[in-house]
Amino acid sequence: MNTERSSRAALGRVFVGLFLLVMLVQARTWASTPVTPSSTDPLIARREVNAWLTKIHRAAQTQNYVGTFVYQRGSFIRSSRISHFADRGHEYEQLETLDGQPRKILRHDEDVYSFIPEHKIIFIEKRENKDSFPALLAAGEHDVLNFYEPKLLAPERVAGFNCVVIDLVPRDAYRFGYRLWADERSGLLLRAQTVDAKGHVLEQASFSQVSIGVPSQKNRIMAEIHDVRGWRIVKPHIQTVHLADTGWSIKANVPGFKEIREVRRVMNTNPGSGPIEVLQAVYSDGMSGLSVFIEPATRERKEGHGSTGATNILIKKYDNFWLTLLGEVPQATLQRFAASIEYKPVK
Repeated sequence: MNTERSSRAALGRVFVGLFLLVMLVQARTWASTPVTPSSTDPLIARREVNAWLTKIHRAAQTQNYVGTFVYQRGSFIRSSRISHFADRGHEYEQLETLDGQPRKILRHDEDVYSFIPEHKIIFIEKRENKDSFPALLAAGEHDVLNFYEPKLLAPERVAGFNCVVIDLVPRDAYRFGYRLWADERSGLLLRAQTVDAKGHVLEQASFSQVSIGVPSQKNRIMAEIHDVRGWRIVKPHIQTVHLADTGWSIKANVPGFKEIREVRRVMNTNPGSGPIEVLQAVYSDGMSGLSVFIEPATRERKEGHGSTGATNILIKKYDNFWLTLLGEVPQATLQRFAASIEYKPVK
């Protein structure tokens, strides 16, 4: 079980590089002046940016592309290579880390296969997040521009492609801002930044090289998915639940954040002890996201908070439970969610 836990932790570090919007190697100033004609008319800018956000999200799902992108969070830098192919409404994807421990993640639609070579383990799960770079919107039904002021900036070039540049400035203090560079022709997101209220870049991801419209290699990906001889298969226990049925309620009054998923996970957290059940509720405003984890207080932890890049964490004790709040949002947002959590034992 120690091997599985260490593998799980390693896998989590990989997903950090995917879960978050990401960034620019040479940061430009947040105060760049919008120069496109549409940026002078808020209604026109909103309509155009909304169309671009939809195009960016769809391009990540429907375009064939192969490239290398760099993820940066503070002093942490990680390069990954991604191959994505779409065919008749289905997606096939391979992601490989190029730095540190070798990691490979294969995906066929919603089925995700995460390979941990040093332990010969494959984790098989359903995809939980659809906003990993170069995808964008966490939940398509949200009108994200109700919570971000859109600005179109002067076009720039990224990885050899002419790009539309979009600023999304938060309308309140409960979310970070974003700057996006999208290929003018395909709409594929080629660079993304997450910035704080002072305009400091918290995280960034950028393609250093990418080819768009390449021939499909879906058969190669499917062949690797099916060739699991010699690997140990691990399927984490996850099931959909309703928090209300378990006695928990979360009624944070944070504009725009809607619940998109509630699940129960069976996890091994304590060395030498059995698995425990952890409840997770996921919230998103369409761009930003956060999770609330609830677990029995069967292990020693410390209350507190911290951050790395755009990701903030808050740990609190609630009666005989530990609450862990984690997300790409300001600490104030987590505090507001935490203050709204209540528990009444189900009779």
